[in-house]
Amino acid sequence: MSPLGLSVIVVFRDMGREAPRTLHTLSPNYQRGVTANDYEVIAIDNGSAVPLDAAAVAAFGPNIRLVRASGSPSPSGVINAAAREAAGEAVMVCIDGARMLTPGIIRLTLDALRAWENPLVATLAWHLGPKMQNESLLEGYDQSVEDRLLDSVDWRADGYELFRIAAFAGSSRGGWFRPLSESNGLAVRRRLFEQLGGFDEGFQTPGGGLVNLDFHRRASAAAGRVVHLLGEGTFHQFHGGVATNVPPQSHPWPVFHEEYMRLRGEPFTPPVEVPVILGTLPHQAIPFLQRSVDEARAAVPPVC
Repeated sequence: MSPLGLSVIVVFRDMGREAPRTLHTLSPNYQRGVTANDYEVIAIDNGSAVPLDAAAVAAFGPNIRLVRASGSPSPSGVINAAAREAAGEAVMVCIDGARMLTPGIIRLTLDALRAWENPLVATLAWHLGPKMQNESLLEGYDQSVEDRLLDSVDWRADGYELFRIAAFAGSSRGGWFRPLSESNGLAVRRRLFEQLGGFDEGFQTPGGGLVNLDFHRRASAAAGRVVHLLGEGTFHQFHGGVATNVPPQSHPWPVFHEEYMRLRGEPFTPPVEVPVILGTLPHQAIPFLQRSVDEARAAVPPVC
């Protein structure tokens, strides 16, 4: 690993409410077992109507800086541009800046990069609130409810408290021991990122469509090992996302999948690579361990 082991690329667009929380969870004062010398954060403002303030972003840590982009509906190009300018030997992509992180993600990602030669390191995802936000919004969940929910736990002092107020995201419903369809905190060495051509800029639907799933699938197949970080996660804030914060019947999956089919010539299928598990389990996350075990057991073929 180089002296700067990791560059974290996080994309914001019209997230003036959500960005400060996310950036706090990426700061060296919050992340445990690392210093500002171990990683950098490239915060991309991808054409927000009310731009993020560069000084306010930099105030979260000496290793955090703001990059302004033109505002393409898809973040693929700005992610690739940031990766080319990144100083780290590896890159972590957080395609949705509305997602807060737990305090061990950076340290464990660096540990995984040291332990395996060519890994894909991935974190599971949660939605803040009692269930997936596509469903909870139908029951009145919104930003004001979420603000009160976040105020009910001291997540700034202990980010693992977020597990108490969240539910598995759909992409992570299989738990820690099953393959993921995508991750909002995925990291690979720079050489693998470049080998894969980065994020495919052919994906141009709003938010990038299935570009994150596409990269995760290709990286899973190409990596020497897929590593899931036990006891860590990202937590989605309600912000009016094009896919996460619409009712199920309005989800843009058909449009996203049509674009995927056009680009790849086949239907999307999730990765099949079985992960290895790295990490420890904070007590707040114990309820999700049983769900993960149940999902893994259900996937075992019956013995004839």
